[in-house]
Amino acid sequence: MDAMTTVPSYTPSLWVRLCHALPRLDLTMEMKDNVFVPDSWEYQQTLLVLSSLSAIALVISVLVVLSFLIHYCCCHRGDRSEGSEEEEEDEDASTGHGYSGKKGRGICCVTWVAVASVTLCCVAIGIGFYGNSEANDGMYQLTSSLLTANYTLASIDLLISDTVSGLQLSVSGPLTSMEELFTGSKPFLASTRNCRRLSENVINLLSSISMARSSVDAGLGNDSVNGASIIPLTPVPPSVAPTVVPAGGLMPSPFSPGWAANTLMVNEDYRWLSYMLLLLLDLIVCLFILLGLAKQARWLLILMTVLAWLALFLSWGSLGLETATVVALSDFCSDTNAFVVNSTHFNTGTSSDVLDYYLTCSRRMNSPFQQLLTQSQRALSNIHTHLSSLDRNALTQFPKAEKSLREVQQILNSTEGNFHQLVALLNCRGLNKDYIDSLKGLCYDGMEGLLYLSLYSFLSALAFTAILCSLPGAWRSFPSDTEEYEDSDSESEDPFTSHQYSPSMLTGYGGGQSHPNPAHSRNLYSR
Repeated sequence: MDAMTTVPSYTPSLWVRLCHALPRLDLTMEMKDNVFVPDSWEYQQTLLVLSSLSAIALVISVLVVLSFLIHYCCCHRGDRSEGSEEEEEDEDASTGHGYSGKKGRGICCVTWVAVASVTLCCVAIGIGFYGNSEANDGMYQLTSSLLTANYTLASIDLLISDTVSGLQLSVSGPLTSMEELFTGSKPFLASTRNCRRLSENVINLLSSISMARSSVDAGLGNDSVNGASIIPLTPVPPSVAPTVVPAGGLMPSPFSPGWAANTLMVNEDYRWLSYMLLLLLDLIVCLFILLGLAKQARWLLILMTVLAWLALFLSWGSLGLETATVVALSDFCSDTNAFVVNSTHFNTGTSSDVLDYYLTCSRRMNSPFQQLLTQSQRALSNIHTHLSSLDRNALTQFPKAEKSLREVQQILNSTEGNFHQLVALLNCRGLNKDYIDSLKGLCYDGMEGLLYLSLYSFLSALAFTAILCSLPGAWRSFPSDTEEYEDSDSESEDPFTSHQYSPSMLTGYGGGQSHPNPAHSRNLYSR
């Protein structure tokens, strides 16, 4: 009983409590409670209302971007004629390809806004990678715990089936032979019949221990039921633990943790891959936008603008899904036992006492199987006492009964070994630890990962909104093809051969004459 005080406990995190406290409105804008009932249409309406907030934000983002596009396309045309004189003065004051004045300041502002938006998007992408990894780790811990619990439940059913089949074999085989041999001796016959009666009693008691998992027997233990040997189970790692795959239908009957683990693993693989593709798309768009700004490649920026529109819609859409998932998960994690008890009792028919025992594992609660196990233990002890008495007294008078007696003793020894393993597995500590580990993986790591993914979606949506607002102004500031051609021609001119000197320029230097005075030259040489 002291060991049960060290059972790990689970308490909802701060983020779970905050998200669980959010107000809930249905489609008619009426307040609803925050009890996790995923099958209820009223509860689904509250999640739809929360998801619609991202749709409203998407509409606002589109309107903002369209307003900037209208400003660049319409208003900038009127500013061209008014600012033509100012641009000529700026060109006279600038050298090379440099910019100055209002045009230079505008280009610098637009470019830095685009660079800052791309930087914000890169930060969001880093947060998204971390959140995706955290969510994947939480789901891995959840599925691993479910597989371990599935293996424990399968081992319980296998031990019960092996024990029952072994006792049935002893009743139908060697005990029947011993009764025929001891027909002439009433004391020995009474002891043999007591062994039969106690064996049948143990069979009935163990058969009444049900975890409502008959589907596991279909995948485990069918071969051992019809066999004669009973081999105690050796624990194997959860990664190779057998899981039950339903033969048909989406929902196995009854429900099993193995089916849930397999379903969650498949869905988690698709979710992880989808977010990786979305993150890579955002990263490629950001890198090529920076490349387009650096190279002043207008066609590249136009292509990235189209992809930025796609990324904007995906970011707001993923934010809506993440908002609904985070809120629903917080409702589940705030009161997990109530939902698990109700859903498991409905799907499997397991009694609420059994579920409460394994979910809470309180030292104040007794095992619901304690009485059955105690009675079975006493019956097995009485069988062992009767067989020891027959071994001491009956074999000297009936030597032919030795073979049948040895078979019954062997079956009894294997049955007692399996019974001790069964008592250990039926203790609440193992299954409760798996339950707590699954909750920690889902409600701690999984919740944290979803919150980081929500932050990534929000920041990336803001970043792409700013990018779409700034890119049109950036590519309009790039020089056109004709301007680049004229600039290249002016740069390729030779300053030593391109200027033609006129006679007027020469007369300005020679005092009005284009040729030197011969007399003046002769006087110079005569000296």
